[in-house]
Amino acid sequence: MKKPAFIPVASDFLGEDELEKVIAANLVRLNNYCQNRIGVSEIIEIDKVYYFIVTGGTEAQVLNLQKIRDQKFKNEEIVLLAYESNNSLAASMELLARFNQIGKLGSIIYLPAAKNPKITPAIIQNLNGKEQLAGNRIGEIGKPSDWLIASSPSAETVKEKWGADVIHIEMEELKTLYSEISDEDCMQNFNDLTKNSQEIIEPTSTDILNNIKVYLAMKKLVEKYALDAVTLRCFDLVLDLGTTGCFALSRLNDEGIIAGCEGDIVSTIGMRLVFKKTGKLPWMANPSRLNLENNSMIIAHCTVPRTIVKNYTIRSHFESGIGVGIQGTFPIGDVTLFRIGGNNLNKIWLAYGEIVSTSKEEDLCRTQIEVKLNSEYNVTDLLTNPLGNHLIIVPEVFKDLPII
Repeated sequence: MKKPAFIPVASDFLGEDELEKVIAANLVRLNNYCQNRIGVSEIIEIDKVYYFIVTGGTEAQVLNLQKIRDQKFKNEEIVLLAYESNNSLAASMELLARFNQIGKLGSIIYLPAAKNPKITPAIIQNLNGKEQLAGNRIGEIGKPSDWLIASSPSAETVKEKWGADVIHIEMEELKTLYSEISDEDCMQNFNDLTKNSQEIIEPTSTDILNNIKVYLAMKKLVEKYALDAVTLRCFDLVLDLGTTGCFALSRLNDEGIIAGCEGDIVSTIGMRLVFKKTGKLPWMANPSRLNLENNSMIIAHCTVPRTIVKNYTIRSHFESGIGVGIQGTFPIGDVTLFRIGGNNLNKIWLAYGEIVSTSKEEDLCRTQIEVKLNSEYNVTDLLTNPLGNHLIIVPEVFKDLPII
């Protein structure tokens, strides 16, 4: 039987030369499943096509390509090829979550897979979240990022299912406040951030000051709108202002104001829930790499609350190479991992495990941990029935977390 073709899908942040390097590095494994590479112009000329998810931020592209294929192959099963770098796995999870939501069959093939991985159905529990966050005000600065195709519920759904109000704030309001903040206004935070870091690698003093301006602008919005939590469409800052929100989100979380990345309301709800129930600061991050034989995963993101790590280094933002990212080192110890999702935000995936190591690899987001799941859980859950691209990680084990 003839093997399917594959079409690589990458974000604009990845140059053509880098794209070709990624494909070349994975070609042997790709050829185990696929025979030829095709381009967008051939998308409906091939009977069976697999999507090779080269980077994160590609979810909307794949949805659009599949809409074209649906004109000819409406009921086909969608296959996503993920590998171990550049947020490929997280993007594939967000895509499969969305395809599941709209009733399409799909699966993820993880290219560095073991020969005979143990595949078990994901354990998805139902939740009754109504009124759990009653009276909470969650700020949404800018719209959810375009790639959050399974993680962008309406304000009405959030209110109905969780009791919280979503307060939409235009990005222009943040930009205006940002422009009004001087370097002098930032110096106290600048001295604290730089003095306590292990090292400063890529960012300049200007990069750091601009990140602090984002924090101070967000803090003003939190106070103006009386917010309990906030999420930021942070990639607009990269594109429009040449800076990032990584320090801002880190600092706000440390102050007890739950702050999520990328305009991800679903993860921000999860973060706010766990903070309210346990008093522990959570971390929002991407599953980036799986070790199926060891039942472990590497989880990574470019921001982390500084109070929950042993130490940190000031880095650039991974995908764009600009601004500031926080590279924190977690202590070894037990953790709870979970994810809220589903069309009505009434489902949860939950597992317990242990942080067994930290790393500083250059092809992943800056803060990185390896978590080995307890024996009753399986990392292949993330390949079979994911609820979205981000997980919430909480230090310690909280057995009563889903009992709400």
